[in-house]
Amino acid sequence: MATQSPFSLLSDALGKLTEKLSPPAWLVDEMQHRAVLFLNHVLMQEPEAQARLLRQKGRVVRLQWRTFIMQLAATPAGLVELAPAAKPDLLLTVTDTSPLDLAKGALRGDRPAVRIEGDVQFAAEVNWLVDHVRWDAEEDLARLIGDAPAHTVANVARTVADGLRQFVSKAGKHAPGATADKADS
Repeated sequence: MATQSPFSLLSDALGKLTEKLSPPAWLVDEMQHRAVLFLNHVLMQEPEAQARLLRQKGRVVRLQWRTFIMQLAATPAGLVELAPAAKPDLLLTVTDTSPLDLAKGALRGDRPAVRIEGDVQFAAEVNWLVDHVRWDAEEDLARLIGDAPAHTVANVARTVADGLRQFVSKAGKHAPGATADKADS
């Protein structure tokens, strides 16, 4: 008798739940505005990223996952703003529909599979931003609580994240249907 992995059961349940539930428009709007504020905060710490976005001013990228859509335009300040009514120059669609699979991949440090349509040069700039721009959470935390406590909190967070990555990678190897590496004898 084959048993089903708890991860696949959770993935199926989460997938069905997210298909049926749709957040209210005001919540989606508020979350998008918060995401733009966060992205601009991170971009302001990276002058090269701002310079690259400045060269793309007015260009619109549409990010899509299942029914969730967000359109961002590059501003003359080298930042981003919401552009819900604009025609996109670039469409990035996350092809994996399972929220759990996306979360597991993110914990492993994997990028989700994305279908890219539109301007190739703009796509290359967006890819550069994804590859090179990182949020320095420890630096932001240090502004609030000081360097030493921020460093301690960041070390604890890194340890927890590493533990989660190891757990997810081991759980994936032991799931039914997963292939195990066999050593030649």
